[in-house]
Amino acid sequence: MKRSMPRAKQLSLAAVFAALTAVGALISIPFYPVPLSLQTLFLYLCVLILKERAPLSQGIYLAMGAAGLPVFARGMAGYSVLIGPTGGFLLGFLLASLVSGLMLSNSGGRRFAEVAAIGICMAIVFLLGWVWLAGWMGWNFSAALWAGVIPFLPGDFLKAGVALTVAKKIRL
Repeated sequence: MKRSMPRAKQLSLAAVFAALTAVGALISIPFYPVPLSLQTLFLYLCVLILKERAPLSQGIYLAMGAAGLPVFARGMAGYSVLIGPTGGFLLGFLLASLVSGLMLSNSGGRRFAEVAAIGICMAIVFLLGWVWLAGWMGWNFSAALWAGVIPFLPGDFLKAGVALTVAKKIRL
């Protein structure tokens, strides 16, 4: 995000991306134990557009869900979702947006940096989610990998490509 962007616009965009992430969660296909949704599409867009402000957006999203608003996949809500089997993926949104957003804050809009940042964003979400899922379900890492990561990789690569394309068109 440009440093010259007014604070009100930054906060408005953070709120918009929190809402888009929530809408993306509601557009989902039920899988067990991790649903397939459009959340990560909006996470990737958020990182590409808000850069170092992306964690604010994802923090708002997680706070809304923890406070009881039905913003998580399948319309779920509450703190229990954050500490449940998919909690690692959700908390990964915050860490991934922080790391990737900071990477992009001084990248000068270079395409390679954007692709790398989204790859790292994806890796952080999946890594945190995978380890958390294994621990929560009492599964070995292989079982958690096959249940919570492998089936979702093709879709996330597609969502990353869409986000990179859309963000390039709507630079703010």
